[in-house]
Amino acid sequence: MAKHVQSGERKVVTTNRRARRDYQIIDTFECGIVLIGSEVKSLRTGQAQLKDAYGQVRGNAIWLESAYIAPYHFARGGGHEPERPRKLLLHKREIAHLARKVNEAGLTLIPLSIYFIHGLAKVELAIARGRALYDKRQAIKEREMKREMDRARRRG
Repeated sequence: MAKHVQSGERKVVTTNRRARRDYQIIDTFECGIVLIGSEVKSLRTGQAQLKDAYGQVRGNAIWLESAYIAPYHFARGGGHEPERPRKLLLHKREIAHLARKVNEAGLTLIPLSIYFIHGLAKVELAIARGRALYDKRQAIKEREMKREMDRARRRG
């Protein structure tokens, strides 16, 4: 039996787990995504990956590239192409803002997650800057120090 999701509840389909480790997140946006029927069915069953996905500004639109949505087995005519580019839906001023930011050196668009809210598929898109190896080590060190401080605070 299907689990009933309350209105307004966020049902996460997939997350890009490496994004927060490999990139410094500067800002996030919630985008709609243009899908065909078999892609929606696959997302509802949780068959998607954002491992190598990225956002790209083309003209007056933003496209999600390399996001994998598995073909739906019961679709007629074979369904859809798994890694096809998908258009993201944003307001014109948001697209212009993102295009300006991406043109800055070292910034890129990374999808953080795909989820359903009010029955609509959404993508959480982030403006991010790539981290160097020493930055990753520094972030890990800071996180460990914070954990130790929290543990000490709880003990004493």
